[in-house]
Amino acid sequence: MASRIKPIEFLGSSLTALRAFPVDARRMAGFQLDRVQRGLDPPDWKPMPSVGPGAREIRVRDESGAYRVLFVSTTAGTVCVVHCFQKKTRRTSRLDLEIARTRFRQLMRVQG
Repeated sequence: MASRIKPIEFLGSSLTALRAFPVDARRMAGFQLDRVQRGLDPPDWKPMPSVGPGAREIRVRDESGAYRVLFVSTTAGTVCVVHCFQKKTRRTSRLDLEIARTRFRQLMRVQG
């Protein structure tokens, strides 16, 4: 029996940002998001409680750098990507965290 694939929704400019990743990083991110849609854990992720409860970060690395895809799997069964960005320092920048938090809060308001 095939499992149901969860729909994916990109909030704000997250899809545009993901499309701007280099080809290899974009492919890796897409592969990991596909796993999430199928109810599986991505190969390289970590929880992001600083963004909100249930938020997770997919970690992608290629020769051009480190990239991140922040998402939450909602109670409605949708995978919502709240933010995508290139990570330029060891710590996630305050701006990237704030963008993700703001979109997460908006999503939670809509979800009820």
